Amino acid sequence: MDSLAVLTLFSVLLLTHCQFPPYTQDCQQGLYPPTDGPAQTVIPTYTINLDLPPERRWVQLARDKARGIKELIDVIKGLVRGFAGGILIRIIDKDLPKLMGGLPETAVAEMTAISQAADIPLGEIFLYNLFYEFDAFCTSIIAEDKHGEIFHARNLDFGLLLGWDFKNDTWLLTEKLRPLIFNGEFVRENKTVFKAVNFAGYIGVITGLKPQKYSLTVNERFTLKGSGIAGAIKWILGTRTGNWMGFLTRKVFETVDTFEDAKNILSTKELIGPIYFILGGTKSGEGVTITRSLDRTLDYNNLNVTNGTWFVLETNYDRWKAPLFIDDRRTPATKCMNVIGQGNATFAGLFDVLNTKPVLNKLTAYTTLMHVKSGTMDTYIRYCADPCWPW
Repeated sequence: MDSLAVLTLFSVLLLTHCQFPPYTQDCQQGLYPPTDGPAQTVIPTYTINLDLPPERRWVQLARDKARGIKELIDVIKGLVRGFAGGILIRIIDKDLPKLMGGLPETAVAEMTAISQAADIPLGEIFLYNLFYEFDAFCTSIIAEDKHGEIFHARNLDFGLLLGWDFKNDTWLLTEKLRPLIFNGEFVRENKTVFKAVNFAGYIGVITGLKPQKYSLTVNERFTLKGSGIAGAIKWILGTRTGNWMGFLTRKVFETVDTFEDAKNILSTKELIGPIYFILGGTKSGEGVTITRSLDRTLDYNNLNVTNGTWFVLETNYDRWKAPLFIDDRRTPATKCMNVIGQGNATFAGLFDVLNTKPVLNKLTAYTTLMHVKSGTMDTYIRYCADPCWPW
């Protein structure tokens, strides 16, 4: 069943058990920097040394976070058992690793090392690394201020349909993900190549910054045609011309040094599933949402202050279509961007926009603010206090 249909059905079921507030609240102001609450939680930073063999890069992180990764995977396995019994789990543990031959050798080596260091079956680590291809409900914004400075911000929302705790009114998976958030500094020859906000055990990049070069966030794209599930099935059955998003973005950050080259690669490489790439740079006009199908780019939404487009904003729906009526984060986010205005296109202004419900919701795991020119990346763990919409 398509993710849009599942979301609609689940919404009806959820609404029969819970009462939720109206979709929108007034645009928030003056909340940055946060002074108390979970947003003040210190997020650990780990150095990922790209000069080391792949087998050694993630060992310390995997050992430190092994318990949390296991707890997260146990939640996933419990949900899978509910739908397919133990057969699918056995396939994941025994057969899925056999499919890794179609992946980059470095990725296979890194995931194998994480599996061994955390004492978790390789198939489960592989599955964990694929989950982000299909369930990233996010809001990404790139804004240009009146001086030509580019700011990039995002809420990472993850865990929809993966277990609702009716007792505590929260998503099981999102709660397990928050303790796994870390800032990764990827270095080569003692110099920072790029930075990323990741979950321990995941080796791709869904939120990243290459200082003085570009920034990138990735949002899932909902579509009835050419879905990620269909692309994954094709890959499993042997048609492996497409790229898994997380491994592609990781390669871009490691090997590509310019905004334009990154834009070209993200626009042309064949993918496993449809996606939005939100790419920011350092110069006036360097900000774009790339709307991708599996095999081509469907649309570019570019910054262009000359025609009044001082920000681009993406959730999980094509900009020429209305968002799903039960999942409209675009409208309140756009409203709040216009409220703050270009003169407040700063970390503070963008944080306020992303802190406005339902842009902030029960799925929101973290908020990241990026400024490529200075190489600054600030990340905050997020919880949405009741009353709060579930997504």
